[in-house]
Amino acid sequence: MLQQVNGHSSGPDAHSGKALREDLQEFLGQEAPLHLLDDLTKVNPVTLETVLRCLQARYMADTFYTNAGCTLVALNPFKPVPQLYSPDLMKEYHAAPQPQKLKPHIFTVGEQTYRNVKSLIEPVNQSIVVSGESGAGKTWTSRCLMKFYAVVAASPTSWESHKIAERIEQRILNSNPVMEAFGNACTLRNNNSSRFGKFIQLQMNRAHQMTGAAVQTYLLEKTRVACQASNERNFHIFYQICKGASADERLRWHLPEGAAFSWLPNPERTLEEDCFEVTREAMLHLGIDTLTQNNIFKILAGLLHLGNVRFADCEDEAQPCQLMDDAKGSVRTSASLLWLPEDPLLETLRIRTIRAGRQQQVFRKPCSLAECDTRRDCLAKLIYARLFDWLVSVINSSIYAAPDSWTTFIGLLDVYGFESFPDNSLEQLCINYANEKLQQHFVAHYLRAQQEEYALEGLEWSFVNYQDNQTCLDLIEGTPISICSLLNEECRLNRPSSAAQLQTRIESALAGSPCLGHDKLSREPSFIVVHYAGPVRYHTAGLVEKNKDPVPPELTRLLQQSEDPLLKVLFPTDPEEKSQEEPSGKSRTPVLTVVSRFKASLEQLLQVLHSTTPHYIRCIKPNSKGQAQTFLPEEVLSQLEACGLVETIHISAAGFPIRVSHQNFVERYALLRRLHPRTARGPQSPSLNEGCSEWSPQAAEATLQPLLQDILRTLPALPGAAATSGDPVEATPATVHCGRTKVFMTDSTLELLERRRAQVLEQCARCIQAGWRRHRHRRQERQRQAAVLIQAAIRSWLTRKQVQRLHAAATVIKRAWRKWRIRMAFLASKELDGVEEKHLFQVPGSPSSFPLPQAQSWLLGAIIRLWPLGLVLANAAVGVHGFQRKLVVWACLQLPNSSPRSYTVQTAQEQDGVTSIRALPQGSIKFHCRKSPLRYADICPEPSSDSVTGFNQILLERHRLGHV
Repeated sequence: MLQQVNGHSSGPDAHSGKALREDLQEFLGQEAPLHLLDDLTKVNPVTLETVLRCLQARYMADTFYTNAGCTLVALNPFKPVPQLYSPDLMKEYHAAPQPQKLKPHIFTVGEQTYRNVKSLIEPVNQSIVVSGESGAGKTWTSRCLMKFYAVVAASPTSWESHKIAERIEQRILNSNPVMEAFGNACTLRNNNSSRFGKFIQLQMNRAHQMTGAAVQTYLLEKTRVACQASNERNFHIFYQICKGASADERLRWHLPEGAAFSWLPNPERTLEEDCFEVTREAMLHLGIDTLTQNNIFKILAGLLHLGNVRFADCEDEAQPCQLMDDAKGSVRTSASLLWLPEDPLLETLRIRTIRAGRQQQVFRKPCSLAECDTRRDCLAKLIYARLFDWLVSVINSSIYAAPDSWTTFIGLLDVYGFESFPDNSLEQLCINYANEKLQQHFVAHYLRAQQEEYALEGLEWSFVNYQDNQTCLDLIEGTPISICSLLNEECRLNRPSSAAQLQTRIESALAGSPCLGHDKLSREPSFIVVHYAGPVRYHTAGLVEKNKDPVPPELTRLLQQSEDPLLKVLFPTDPEEKSQEEPSGKSRTPVLTVVSRFKASLEQLLQVLHSTTPHYIRCIKPNSKGQAQTFLPEEVLSQLEACGLVETIHISAAGFPIRVSHQNFVERYALLRRLHPRTARGPQSPSLNEGCSEWSPQAAEATLQPLLQDILRTLPALPGAAATSGDPVEATPATVHCGRTKVFMTDSTLELLERRRAQVLEQCARCIQAGWRRHRHRRQERQRQAAVLIQAAIRSWLTRKQVQRLHAAATVIKRAWRKWRIRMAFLASKELDGVEEKHLFQVPGSPSSFPLPQAQSWLLGAIIRLWPLGLVLANAAVGVHGFQRKLVVWACLQLPNSSPRSYTVQTAQEQDGVTSIRALPQGSIKFHCRKSPLRYADICPEPSSDSVTGFNQILLERHRLGHV
C-alpha cells in the first residue's frame, strides 16, 4: 500500500493502475497543505502512510522539524542550513511570549525547559532525551542545544559575573570538539558517529544563569582503537594528528608522510571532522596547555606504532613468539614514544605471568600468537580508555561549579542510536540494550502513564495498543536468567567455553522468550534478539572475553614504569590502589564485568531521568547515504515504527493533552457563569466562596461538581454536556471530560474556554469603563455648571459696571448737549439780520436783556468762533478737497480774538458787508454740491415773512451786499 501511495509500483490490471493514479493525484493534491501541518497529530487519518507523506512534504519544503504530540521529530537535512541555527533565531525564540506558537524547532524545546527551570512556583530539573539511529543528527542537535543555553542563560548584570559566564559558556562549547575528536568515529552509517554515550548537566543558579556543567560518559567503544570493521575508521583524533601535524611535530612523533599504520584504515578519506587546529584550540581553552597537548599526541602516535607490531607463530610452545622483521622498528619507536623500556615491553607482550597455589607461586608461560595480539590490543585499549577518562575529568574540572552555587540543572542525553551491523558483538548488544531502556522510559512516561491516568480518572477511554518492550528487556537483563546473567556467569566460572557452547546455553535457558530467535542458515554461532526496532543477530564469538575485559596485571605494572609525565598520572604507583582488573588471589569477590558496569551506570542515568521532567527529540535519517533532498520512505518508515511515533500520535490526537485540577479550573473559569446568569444561581450551584468555606475532599468534590457543570454548559460549541465520573446519564463529550480530580480537554476546548473567558473579561472591563466614564461625565457636568454660574455672575457684575459707566457718560453728554442746544438756539435768535431782528417780538425777560455769567460768556465765545467752521465744512465736504478745503477752513478761522460782547448785530442799512455776526468772507466762495439722492432734499419750502433766513443767505459776494 505504501509503495502505491508513493508511486513506486503499479498493479498488473487496469483497475489497479487507475486506483494508483487516483491515489497519486489525491496525494499530489494534498501536497501543498501537508507541508503546512506542523503537528503530526493534525493529519487525518493518523496512519503510517499519512504521517510519512506529511514528513516527506515538509522535508522537500526544507522544513526539518515537526511536532508529534509531546515529541519533536527532527529530520537530518544532510546540508548546511546556517540561518536555521543563527543567534538571532535563538533570541527570537527566547523572547517570544509563547514559543510554542512559532514554528517547531529544537529551540522551542530548549526554551520550554529553560522556562520550566525559571518557574517560581515549582522549578523542576529538566532533561532532554535525544534519540535516533546512528547518523540521524543526535550529536548536532545536542551541540545546537548547548549553544542555545549558552546564549540565553548567560545574561548576568555585573561585569565580573559576565566574564565568569562567558568563560563557562566558552568551555562548555569547547568541550564538544574535544570529546568528538576522541570519542567519535566514521562508521558505515554516519561519518561522525558517537562511540560513547554522554549526559551533560548544565547547572543553573538562583538567578537562572549558567554557572557550570558536568559531563558523564557511558561505554566508550575502546575496541575500535585496535579493531575496525570494514569501510570504517578509527577515532577522529588519529587522523587529525596524521593530517594536521607540522613537519617538526611529524619528526618528533615519528609520523612521516605517507606512513602506513594497521590501526589507521581508510586514511585517504577526508572528512569535515579531520580538523586538527580546531581540536587544539578547544583543548587550549579547556586549560590543556601546549606541552600537555604534545604529550597526548605523542602517546597517540605511540599507539599507532604499537599497532604495527606483528608476531610470528612459533612451533615450540615453550618459546615466545618472535617479532616480524618489519615490526622491530615499530616496537622501538612505540617504546620511545611511550617512554617504556623496550625489553620489558616485549616481554610483557609475549610472556604471561601466572600465580597459582596457596603460596601464590609465580609461573611464566609464553603466550601464543593470538594471546600476543590480544595483549597488544589490550595495552592500547587500556591506555586510550584511561586517556579518555582523564580528558573527561579535565573538562569537568574546567567547567565545574560548587554544589552550593547551583540549584537546578538541564540535562542533555546524547546516546548512541540503535545499531544493527552484519557483525554485531558485545558493543552493539550494550548499545541496543540502552536504547531499549530509553524506549521503555518513553513508553512509561508518556504512553502508558497517560492511559493509566485516564483509567484512574474514570474516563471512558479506548486504549491504543502500543509496543511494549518489557519482554525484550526481560530477555536481556531479567532475573533470574537472562543474556547478561549468563555472560556474567561464564566470566565468573572462568572456564574455557566455545562460541557454540554459549549459543547452546543461551538458546536452552531462554527458549521460552518470544524475543529470542535463531538463524538456522548462519554458519557462525549466534543468536537473534527481536528489539523494538527490529531483529539483530549477535555473534557469540568473543562475547565472554569482551565481557571480562581482562587487563593482565603485568601490563599495568609495565605502564607504571613509564617515565612519561602523563602516563604517570594515568597509572599511578600508589600501593593502596587496586585495579579492578587485578583481583587478589585470596579474594573471591567477583570482578565487575563490562555488562555489570554498564548496567549500573544505566540504572543511575535512568534514576536521574525519572527525577526530572523529560522532553524527547526523535532524530530521523531520511536516507542512509547522507544525501540532501533525498527521502527514502522505506528507511524512514522503519525508524517511525522503531521509535513508537505512531502510537504517540494516536494517543495525543485521540486523548486529552490538557489536564487541569477541579479547583484550578473553577478558579479560572468561574466567571463564565456570567454568560448564563439564570443557571448560575440555581439550587445546585453554590458560589465558589461557599464551596471553599469547608474544604474537605468530600465537600470539595460535592461543591465543585455543580460548578463544573455550570461552567461547561456555557460552551455551546461542545458536542454535549461534560460527563463526570460516575455519571452514566450524560454521554461523554468528545472534547472534554470531568474526571475524579481533573478536567481533561483538548486544545480546541481550551481555546474555546479562553475565548469565552476573554469575552467575559471584556464585558466586565466595559462595565467598569462605562461606570467610570459616567462618573467622570457627571463630575465634569457639575464642574461646567458651577463654572457657568460663576461666569454669569462675573459677566452680570461687569455688565452692570459697564452700564453704570455708560449711563454716567450719557448723562454728562446729554447735559452738555442740552446746554449746547439751548445756547445755539439763543445765538440763532440773536443772529437775525437787522431788519428781521426789528420785527421780532421782544420778549421781556429774554436772555439778551441781561448780561450772562462769565463761564457762559466764555462758552458762548467759543461757540461763536467755531460754529462757522462746522457750517462751512458741512456744506463743502463733497465739493471742496485738498488745499482748497484748507483755505476755506483758514478763511473761516480768521476771526478777531475778542470777547463775544464786542460783537454787535448790524443791519444792512447801517453797514456795508454781511449782515451777520459771522466773519466776512474774503472774496467769492463757491460751493459745488452733488444732487442729493433723497427724494425731497432739493425742494425748499416757501419762506414766510417772519422766517429766519440768515443762514441760507450768508454766502453772498461782498460787492452784491454793497449795492443792497
